[in-house]
Amino acid sequence: MDIEREIAERAKDIEQRINKYMPKESGMQQTVLDAMSYSIFAGGKRLRPMMMEAAYGMFGGTDRELIEPFMAAIEMIHTYSLVHDDLPAMDNDDYRRGKETTHKHFGEAMGILAGDALLNYAYETIAAALCKAEGGQKQDAIQAFAVLAKKAGVYGMVGGQTVDVESEKKQTVDAGRLDFIYRLKTGALMEAALMTGAVLAGASSDDVSMMEQAGTKLGMAFQIADDVLDETSTQEVLGKPVGSDSRNQKMTYVALEGIDKAKEEVARLSEEAVAVLDGFTGEHTFLRELFLYLIHRKR
Repeated sequence: MDIEREIAERAKDIEQRINKYMPKESGMQQTVLDAMSYSIFAGGKRLRPMMMEAAYGMFGGTDRELIEPFMAAIEMIHTYSLVHDDLPAMDNDDYRRGKETTHKHFGEAMGILAGDALLNYAYETIAAALCKAEGGQKQDAIQAFAVLAKKAGVYGMVGGQTVDVESEKKQTVDAGRLDFIYRLKTGALMEAALMTGAVLAGASSDDVSMMEQAGTKLGMAFQIADDVLDETSTQEVLGKPVGSDSRNQKMTYVALEGIDKAKEEVARLSEEAVAVLDGFTGEHTFLRELFLYLIHRKR
């Protein structure tokens, strides 16, 4: 399988499907609508909705109308987190994916509002889907909504971001604190993608828990690999500034353990994440290759 080509083809398809769920209305709030669209369509591989759909298929899910709103919603949530992460109060980055960040293009206030709007619209999108769902699908959709909301909130991504911000400029950050940040800030939405896909397909609670474990390990490996890239890659390759972790005095796994140990940890976690997937009998060739690609990516 040519995984990069497969990802590109799936990403193009997913982007077209996400576009159906974006607000089209115009009015006096047009600027924030434009900023939302700019942020969503500024590039990206659509990895989280891609993982969600692959997990859904692995457990036998076939109804695109059921999963699509959740795919759109998780991309909106992920994008809002990036918009806010780039703000001056956070990482203060001017470029992402080779383009000006939302706050640089529209101004800081509109960057805040665009992130707020994307998060809220994600929940509007799922709420509309819940109203349409019937029978057993409705219960699965409610459970999936609960998973996604929790993983995006204070017990997930926002919680991890909070501890990350509080850890900046600290003289020492121990491995346990760093693991907590990585597991929540990065891993939570990957857990959500895999778990939501499984829940919507009617997977058992044990299987959903196993998918959560796979997402945890994948997210940890992904973030540590990102730390390595921040130290070793270039802005031209990554499409965003490198060295921002050092510039913002952030403690990372590379800073804590060194690049060689970081690479060893990526390898260990990636093997464990793939091993969880391989414990399932459902077709998961693409999902397996996607895991390996995400962990060993160059950008």
